[in-house]
Amino acid sequence: MTKWHGLRELVSAEITQRREEGCDVAGFTEHLDAAGTDESRLMGVYHELAKLVQSPDFKYVEPNGLESIRSERPAGPRMLAVDWDEDKWQDKFYGAWLGRAVGCALGKPLEAPAFMSGSDGRPGWHNVKLWFEGAGQWPIRHYTPSDSAAQAQYGIDIARWSSLASCGGHIRFMETDDDIRYTVLGLLMLEQRGLDFDSWDVGKLWHRYLPLGQVFTAEAQAYLNFARLAIQLGGEQPDDRENHIAWVRSHLNPYREWIGAQIRVDGYAYGAAGRPELAAELAWRDASFSHVKNGIYGAMFCSAMIAAAFVESDVKRIVQIGLSEIPKNCRLAEDVALAVKIAEETEDTLELAGKIWESFKRYHPVHTNNNAALCAAALIHSGGDFEKGITTAVLGGWDTDCNGATVGSILGASLGAAALPEAWTAPLNDTLYADISGFHPIAISECARRSYNVFRKLQRNENPAFL
Repeated sequence: MTKWHGLRELVSAEITQRREEGCDVAGFTEHLDAAGTDESRLMGVYHELAKLVQSPDFKYVEPNGLESIRSERPAGPRMLAVDWDEDKWQDKFYGAWLGRAVGCALGKPLEAPAFMSGSDGRPGWHNVKLWFEGAGQWPIRHYTPSDSAAQAQYGIDIARWSSLASCGGHIRFMETDDDIRYTVLGLLMLEQRGLDFDSWDVGKLWHRYLPLGQVFTAEAQAYLNFARLAIQLGGEQPDDRENHIAWVRSHLNPYREWIGAQIRVDGYAYGAAGRPELAAELAWRDASFSHVKNGIYGAMFCSAMIAAAFVESDVKRIVQIGLSEIPKNCRLAEDVALAVKIAEETEDTLELAGKIWESFKRYHPVHTNNNAALCAAALIHSGGDFEKGITTAVLGGWDTDCNGATVGSILGASLGAAALPEAWTAPLNDTLYADISGFHPIAISECARRSYNVFRKLQRNENPAFL
């Protein structure tokens, strides 16, 4: 029924999702238990869940449409004035790509249950600390060690099957990862279509470049739904693409507010450097293929921050610009505001990690809101320091590689490649293996050059006033 889970698990996750969306799901767990493994009865429960409406006392305003989202956002700078020369621009694009790769590689081995969800009563961030301590490498100053005494002492382990090439002592390049593949796809979309694309085109791009084995959770469900729809339509383009996409992103997809869309925005944001409103719009187009509400907002929030970081160096200002592109009365805005407050009041990194975990542990480890909140807190805590930012983001647990990559991308764009610590960048040898044709391998600097060229092309086409 799904790529990874059976129908029963999917309906169980749908109960949680509907609760988070403000619906009264009382009695549905019992209905699920009564349905057992009978497919028709399980689908009956699912369809009843789909009919639920939000409780009257649900205090949030969370639309899906772009104009409706914009009508609910606070004031903000939609475009930022800048006067960088060509060398500085190109250094910033290289910094953004490098920063994303460094943060992703640091967090990739820790994308394992003990660090994402915690274990034996310990939160995930504590297990991260124990792993580095067990290797004699605490505090975090380099890539994740492949071996640690914590494995035997606490029964925790890294994601060995997928990430040894990202561990300290092994790393020679940025190995393939979904956080990097989607950055490449964003670049390809802008190279091929410019600003002339919508969510339907996102589905077509995925089916062209990504096998099913490279998509997960919300992306996997949307991918499968899009394939089913394409078969039904016989390859024809539907007249009403918007309604068809609404079905693609929602049908049997309880993961529609998880982190997937948030990690897909960087390639678009690079093309919209200095233009947070445009970056948020491009993120909306992409995210709307597979996500709704806060799943979309997380993508818009991060995309706007990345675009702003090419011009803005104040991390507090960058976070506020990100918030200015999402509804002011949504759950994500509330959660990020709390994370910012915690970061501003907390100087110690471990104390910060503990407070953020306790404040947002109610969410699934790969939900949008807790991870976006952690990214915002890490940025504020960093004060603009690259190493402090990525290590705090990864220390926090949950979706470690995604958060390291997002914070690395923002700080890399803000600081530029020349300012990034060589101890972090040199081990990558300017090399990326994306598992996408034409990008396996490719120089990271070449990806940056191509993003810069897209940026300039969009400027010429749009003739923005800030240059």
